[in-house]
Amino acid sequence: MDTATVVFLAVGGVGVVVLALGLLGAELFQFGHPGADGPVSTEAVAGFVGAFGFAAAVAGELLDARTPLMIGLAAAVGAAAALPVAYLAVRLGRAARTMRTDATPTRQDMVGTLGVVITPIPDQGYGEVRLRMGGQPVKVNARADRPIPIGAHVFVVEAPSDTSVVVEQTSALHQN
Repeated sequence: MDTATVVFLAVGGVGVVVLALGLLGAELFQFGHPGADGPVSTEAVAGFVGAFGFAAAVAGELLDARTPLMIGLAAAVGAAAALPVAYLAVRLGRAARTMRTDATPTRQDMVGTLGVVITPIPDQGYGEVRLRMGGQPVKVNARADRPIPIGAHVFVVEAPSDTSVVVEQTSALHQN
């Protein structure tokens, strides 16, 4: 393996490291307000440097780049490959940041849901119920006006906190 190929591979490796740091939240190349896109994004730098290094290394090996002219040609091939990769990285990063998502469920979303008792609810104190929130099972503490046995179906009438509810026993047939 030629020295030029090793150098190009090292440059590609730097691009991978920059990408890893960007994925971990390090905004290395953002200037100005943290919420605004800077002139150069981490995704663009990672995409460009990584694609440049690896494409130039491949071209250098295929061209048997031992002369300055051939090394320059390999670098040109790397730059030509790096520009569209950097563009796509910026577009994908922007799409991921501006993606619409569902609202985060709140305790008020628990009111009116059906559940099942998984730890008996005593006369005074808390048991546990399993509810479905956003299609996912959620276990919360529950209290009621009277004792409710394990396996009983319940209806949530109040949510005094994010982790506790007030329930009433129902005879509804449902799977939870």
